[in-house]
Amino acid sequence: MIDLTPVIDLEASPDNDRYYMQRCLTLARTAMGNTAPNPMVGCVIVKDGKIIGEGYHPKAGEPHAEIFALRSANQTYEAQTSKPQTSKTTVGATLYVNLEPCNHTGRTPPCSDAVIASGVSRVVVGMVDPNPKVAGSGIAKIKAAGIAVTVGVEEEACQTLNEAFVHRILHQRPFGILKYAMTIDGKIATTTGHSAWITSPDSRRWVHELRSHCQAIIIGGNTVRKDNPHLTCHGVSDRVPLRVVMSRSLELPTAANLWNCDQAPTVIFTQPNPNRHIHNALIHQGVEIIELEQLTPDSVMKTLYDRGQAKVLWECGGTLAAQALQDKSIQKLYAFIAPKIIGGALAPTPIGDLGLTEMTQAIELKKLGLQSIGPDWLLDAYL
Repeated sequence: MIDLTPVIDLEASPDNDRYYMQRCLTLARTAMGNTAPNPMVGCVIVKDGKIIGEGYHPKAGEPHAEIFALRSANQTYEAQTSKPQTSKTTVGATLYVNLEPCNHTGRTPPCSDAVIASGVSRVVVGMVDPNPKVAGSGIAKIKAAGIAVTVGVEEEACQTLNEAFVHRILHQRPFGILKYAMTIDGKIATTTGHSAWITSPDSRRWVHELRSHCQAIIIGGNTVRKDNPHLTCHGVSDRVPLRVVMSRSLELPTAANLWNCDQAPTVIFTQPNPNRHIHNALIHQGVEIIELEQLTPDSVMKTLYDRGQAKVLWECGGTLAAQALQDKSIQKLYAFIAPKIIGGALAPTPIGDLGLTEMTQAIELKKLGLQSIGPDWLLDAYL
């Protein structure tokens, strides 16, 4: 199971804000992959040292986490305490939420109003919402109503969980993840192009789960021609991302696994005036084709942003990976390293030519993590 934030082992106690915020994060993860373009949010309500209500945001258009938690509290407090219900069960309680309650009307009413009306005496917020429609106004409104507010509990973990949402809000682009698998000597295939399989079944299952948390997967036309991939989650989840192919010439096979759109939707980005025979054959099979004047990683990411995508996985070859890095379409890296050696000066590597001539020009990574998955190692880092 992919866990994007560290879970700290803390004991429950009436005044342990970190414990209850970690519980919010656990609840929020329940909807991982389903909420885009919305964030993942969990909420916990505590009274007299007991959790009386919990909730999370399941998907865009549904009520937010605070609303589900408040509904839950009304159903559970009397059962837990055996006390008669003489007033709102949430009066005097503390409400925990990993993201600032919203203060605007979108597809749902403002959560700040519901929090104030609930009668809670304190609200603990993990992080401020970067959305300009909120950006501290929800916290300010709750404070103005005389409710005590604490901000920044487990903030780093809260930021990490919703890193794709934050990036999308701040940069108007989806959060890009580059994933590749290589041998210990840095090769992604043999000199003949054969690449199945570099990593173990455990690592491949991990990738299938990662796919289920993303809204789109991008590859280039060369990967379609050489590997004929499915780009599905292989039964790990019923969530299926959009399969995206970038092909300037549309010189693609008319029969391929990706054109089976009953498995998952597929869209091809190409340039104007593509091969009409192939264009018509793919359209007939249900494939969507979008023509862009300038076919670049950035133009594709902009289009995916406009379609509501928040997290995009790049599983492309080295040439397209280099272009995506140069375009700043990649923010995070997952590199699987298999205990194998291929050798050969002509065997392909994960990243193509970046045009760098001096070591001082190298792209530096930060926040490196390392874990073992079966016989393989997985390195994760941010650009």
